[in-house]
Amino acid sequence: MSKAKGRRTHKTSGRGPRSGTDEPPGEGGPDEAAAFIAETSAELAALARRHQLDVLGFLLDMVRMEAEEHVRLRSKRSLS
Repeated sequence: MSKAKGRRTHKTSGRGPRSGTDEPPGEGGPDEAAAFIAETSAELAALARRHQLDVLGFLLDMVRMEAEEHVRLRSKRSLS
């Protein structure tokens, strides 16, 4: 993104619009992203609580639970 006269503009790569399911080469899909987010947010929540940032810890736990739910529901669908 570049800034022009106080407004942000998006630079384009010359390719057409990407759908929400397109992944750049070498990156995992949404399930892998959700698993990574669940793990990382759990670590961040512990760090927040260690420093008495209780609301931040609570919000990060909510992120973790949402990510874990996504992973759980996706794995349940793939089993059927």
